[in-house]
Amino acid sequence: MSFEIAVGDRLPTLTKSPDREALVKYAAGGGDFNPLHFDADFPQTKLTGGNIVHGRLKYAAMGQCVSDWLAHRGWIRSISAQYRGMDLVSTTFTCEGEVTDVREEDGSQVATVRLWTADANGNQTTVGQAEVVVPT
Repeated sequence: MSFEIAVGDRLPTLTKSPDREALVKYAAGGGDFNPLHFDADFPQTKLTGGNIVHGRLKYAAMGQCVSDWLAHRGWIRSISAQYRGMDLVSTTFTCEGEVTDVREEDGSQVATVRLWTADANGNQTTVGQAEVVVPT
């Protein structure tokens, strides 16, 4: 079964709402034990409005968004992210993407996908790009 990709295709939206337990588990798995991510009593949380989601957790969510869209029909060749804003514990953010370029390479479709996470107000808190390969 062929999977045709076109410029302008949108990836299905992935929604995340990591709670404190998820942030503690991510800290353990990723080795980022900055208390700003999971300690509700940490003084800086008063300045940020609460514990902040790890940037790398949002990066991983963007990878999941792309991987879910590909559904084993291809693979991610590269992915990158830049952190532009904070998402707080137990608040919802979405991961989205749009195909910006498609080309033929060695018998495969190679697509560039613009990626972003957005908070509940629509502010893009992480932006990035992925390059995916889909055999034809």
